[in-house]
Amino acid sequence: MVNYASGEAKGELSGAEYRRYSRHLLLPGFTPESQRKLRSAKVAVVGAGGLGSPILQYLAAAGVGSLTVIDADLVDSSNLQRQVIHSEAAVGTPKVASAAHAVHALNQAVHVREVPEVLTPANALATLAGHDLVLDGTDNFPTRYLVSDACEILNVPLIWGSILAFDGQVAVFFGDEGRGVTYRDVHPRPPEPGEVPSCSEAGVLGPLVGVIGSTMAMEALKVLTGLGSPLYGRIQLYSALTGDWTRLDVARRAGRAPVTEIEDLVETCGFPAVEASGAAPVRAEVLSPAEALREAATGRLLIDIREESEAAEGMLPHAVNIPKTQLMEFARGERAGVGPLSEVGDLHGAILHCAGGARSAAAQAELAALGISVANMAGGYVASVTLRP
Repeated sequence: MVNYASGEAKGELSGAEYRRYSRHLLLPGFTPESQRKLRSAKVAVVGAGGLGSPILQYLAAAGVGSLTVIDADLVDSSNLQRQVIHSEAAVGTPKVASAAHAVHALNQAVHVREVPEVLTPANALATLAGHDLVLDGTDNFPTRYLVSDACEILNVPLIWGSILAFDGQVAVFFGDEGRGVTYRDVHPRPPEPGEVPSCSEAGVLGPLVGVIGSTMAMEALKVLTGLGSPLYGRIQLYSALTGDWTRLDVARRAGRAPVTEIEDLVETCGFPAVEASGAAPVRAEVLSPAEALREAATGRLLIDIREESEAAEGMLPHAVNIPKTQLMEFARGERAGVGPLSEVGDLHGAILHCAGGARSAAAQAELAALGISVANMAGGYVASVTLRP
């Protein structure tokens, strides 16, 4: 964990600051006090990837005094198409370290705290406490609910953004001590596994994250300085293919009680309990990529359920490719033996993986409903990249 030296948080702006932020200070309503508010602000950014890149760069450039960067991932070459805060030289290094280096190079007065950890129900409140504002640039539903719930408990405003393929969304949530709108008012029910594809499966157009991330940074400056009208109670929807923005007004769900404790949605949103026909629900077996590869090396069947065109671009050691459609047809008795599988019993205990984890989680649940127990490799082929030679 690295903390770069903090800039002065109190007192008048220096001559150097007047010069540096002169284009801010020319704006109607943007006063030296506005700039001092940015300098004294403490902002947490969850995710140093596609959305986190423009967020961190613009907040640092704007003079936000303290940034906490939270991300457990390493920089991968597949990130560079859209995660512009990272460079080729940073591949294989922690994203938080790469992002902190870029922020420090842009503005040495910004205090940067690196948190190279996964945000969990156990650490979320402690990690986010003490911040004036949180921005969520993550790409999975359990973390989105976790960040929203933590912010509601802490009564901290949250700027949320989401991107997929050609479309993006931005909103500002604030629990406001039980009166305001949060992520749970917009999405009261977590999606089922496989219901919504990930970016690693559906793709994302690189500049889209710049549009949405920059808009999130703009909303952050509005919230911190009091300028304009932040997107409280509104979601802005953007289509990159048409260039259109659509406004969606949202309200707090009638009767919804304030969130008072953190729920672990990993168990119900992405890696669920599964239920075999006529049996009591059991917790699905979920393996990390490292665990799955170790199991496969000892002879446990590892099935890559991606399409053949995807598998042609690369496969994991010891894996066999059986596309999900073919695998499910075999499991239902609609197809004869496929790959190394000649009987349905051969499928019991196998490990499934796809590109990002969503399809394999869905297949795991579907097979459980047929009485077939398999494991799911969390994160899929993309998450295993740092383990491959």
